[in-house]
Amino acid sequence: MKAIIEGFLKFQKEAYPQRENLFKNLATNQNPRALFISCSDSRIVPELVTQREPGELFVIRNAGNIVPSYGPEPGGVTASVEYAVSKLGVRDVVICGHSDCGAMTAIATCQCLGHMPAVEHWLRYADSARLVNEAREHANEQERIASMVRENVIAQLANIQTHPSVRLALSEARLNLHGWVFDIESGTIEAYDGASMKFVQLAEHPDTTAAPVCWLPKD
Repeated sequence: MKAIIEGFLKFQKEAYPQRENLFKNLATNQNPRALFISCSDSRIVPELVTQREPGELFVIRNAGNIVPSYGPEPGGVTASVEYAVSKLGVRDVVICGHSDCGAMTAIATCQCLGHMPAVEHWLRYADSARLVNEAREHANEQERIASMVRENVIAQLANIQTHPSVRLALSEARLNLHGWVFDIESGTIEAYDGASMKFVQLAEHPDTTAAPVCWLPKD
């Protein structure tokens, strides 16, 4: 805790003065361009990975970068998605998984989570990804886990489109969806290409979006 407090004091003394005008402008207003949904893993820092300043990202973090399908009992993730899309008018939503994800590893390797019932219940929102992943052949456990991470990103892209605010924004062509997987060791990102239904290197394909394949047709 001492290091955390010392970090704040350093921020107050060094970082804040450099951005004083920014924070003054943000004191009563925010206008983020994107909603970034990532894992709570301590190794993933959305603002660092994307090099964004305060006020530029609206961030949701949870175990497994999960977005529950819309239901009659909305939780914190649902409320945050709705606020970002309906109130803040974000133009892009990024769902970002990552390598060596503990949540996806537990699912892919069938680890018993009975001693963590809340975690076990939460990860049921990745069941569709688990079923798809289990139906495929994998050369080894490492590949099985990596595949689970990707399938989960695809599953959560589908889940988020059950949210009314997202469905409306997509139908009015004012929202883009992105599915990313961040590799911790190399610092690279793979992006889900909705047109080809494959993950590609974001650095080589910066305009990649997930929307074409994940699109839900109008009734």
